[in-house]
Amino acid sequence: MSYLELSLDLAEDHAALRDSVRRFAIEQVRPTSLLLDKMTPEEVIAPGSPYWTLMKKMYELGYHTVLIPDAYGGLGLDPIANHIFWEEMAYGSVGLAVSLGCAAFGPFICAMMAEDELTEAYITPFVECRDASVMSCWGITEPNHGSDNLMPGGPQFFNPKITQQVKAAKKGDQFVLSGQKSAWISNGTIASNSMLFCNLDPSMGLAGGGICLVDLTQAGVSRGKPLDKLGQRDLPQGEVYFDEAVVPAGHFICDQESYTMITDMVVALANAHMGAFFTGVARSAYDLALQYSTERVQGGKRLCEHPTIQRRLFDMFSKIEASRYLSRAAMVYNMSTTPPNTKYSIASKVFCTQAAFEVASDALQIFGGYGLTKEYPIEKIFRDARAGLIEDGANDSLALHAASDIVREALES
Repeated sequence: MSYLELSLDLAEDHAALRDSVRRFAIEQVRPTSLLLDKMTPEEVIAPGSPYWTLMKKMYELGYHTVLIPDAYGGLGLDPIANHIFWEEMAYGSVGLAVSLGCAAFGPFICAMMAEDELTEAYITPFVECRDASVMSCWGITEPNHGSDNLMPGGPQFFNPKITQQVKAAKKGDQFVLSGQKSAWISNGTIASNSMLFCNLDPSMGLAGGGICLVDLTQAGVSRGKPLDKLGQRDLPQGEVYFDEAVVPAGHFICDQESYTMITDMVVALANAHMGAFFTGVARSAYDLALQYSTERVQGGKRLCEHPTIQRRLFDMFSKIEASRYLSRAAMVYNMSTTPPNTKYSIASKVFCTQAAFEVASDALQIFGGYGLTKEYPIEKIFRDARAGLIEDGANDSLALHAASDIVREALES
């Protein structure tokens, strides 16, 4: 269903984008996601699967380039259009939206600070790709490092006893990579390259890291089996192993001198997008429940005529509207400001994922027993929403990280 746009300044092209992506999400993304949800992880990424059919359609439409500036041949959407796009895409499926976003994230970060060498190696091939054969993954999570890698500036970040498990050793004009990324790497089983977070200087702890773009098709790179999981089963995830794989020195986006600052920027951007994604998830659950409540009869009248259901629907509606305007404001600010104010992106991520989970739970309750069955998509949306409380940093950990900034600023003022 459509929603009332409370911004009276929304441009006509923004509204047109919203409507076109919504149609695509309903007609193409959601049906594909429901098919993929029933498959094994191996079947999802197999050649010819519905995953690849949909990805190719999105690449043909140029959707993979929404984050890439038009100077590099991308669609170059402004921050408001960017939020609209991802909310609508995740309305169809958050797993497929995350996969598309991760496919673009490496080239996107490159485009923000690219040298000619990186443009030729990664940005141009990605923009020109139409068959989904060129895609990135965000190589940050490791077996022993998850949310702690997403909290730059925290006390654990400067402890020399805590370092990234993937190490980069300088040899001439290139680096040699060794170590493992965990099973939670989105697109890890299928990506052609990775925006890789690795350690350059163990004496500095996590702060001694660097970020590079690395070719995953080379010798010395291997993959684990695709992860079998509760929610977002249409998002391929899996381990990536490095055994003396190489990356040219010129393919590093940053070294240890700027790693903390750049990681903070990446977290701000990633968490802002999570807010947009899960606003779409909440809307999808709400719309299904609202429609069902007008059709299902109990106690001699439609569910929507029962006061308890009406109140539940109102609470769901309120959470979605609050999510949209918090997440949109955080995205617009942090995509337009350097350095970003990361606590607002974290607030967006934590609030919107929690709201999506609560809305999906309430929606399932409105469906009653049918909500537990595969007959309706609400049980899938509920599982997908639950993953968001952990994805891109566990909510509890992120909240404490942002709280430390809030307290520090108060003490310094």
